[in-house]
Amino acid sequence: MATNFFKIISGTVFIIAFTQLSMDLSLGEVSIPVTGQSLAVLTVAALLGIRNGLLAILLYLIAGGLGLPVFANGASGWEIFGKGSGGFLYGFLVAGGLTGWLAERWGIAGFFRNIGMMTIGTALILLFGVGHLTFKYGLEKALEYGFYPFWPGAIVKIIIGAMVLSIWNFYGRSRSMDIHAGAA
Repeated sequence: MATNFFKIISGTVFIIAFTQLSMDLSLGEVSIPVTGQSLAVLTVAALLGIRNGLLAILLYLIAGGLGLPVFANGASGWEIFGKGSGGFLYGFLVAGGLTGWLAERWGIAGFFRNIGMMTIGTALILLFGVGHLTFKYGLEKALEYGFYPFWPGAIVKIIIGAMVLSIWNFYGRSRSMDIHAGAA
């Protein structure tokens, strides 16, 4: 029980830390924060599995909702979930759940499987983000501000995430510390 608690807290802290790695992408008069959030969310979900991964992501979202400045650019509060980035935040929970489930089923041993997991998770995050923006502003604006600026970085984050998982698995296996029973 204490081990799971430590994993969940560590996963939440990891997500918060990577959210602070941020740069603003300016598109006309709009500034869009690009962060390490999605990379951290999906990596934590894959390493911790569906249950602990979801709890770490949920704790992150609750902390931000309650007012801790843990979202991109130090944002916080429940109202963030209704703003433009809200769909991405919802997407973290759904994509993290699926990524954790896939990691438990597939394991994290193979680089190309890890690419697949990270790609599926990233696609879900983008789908939720663009869907939310479409509802608020229409599809054209949603793609302009919620997809086009992010896809190149998303590809880089997918590759980095797959590499991190593969390296983690290699060093964990060499020390007999597999994260998932299904890791092969």
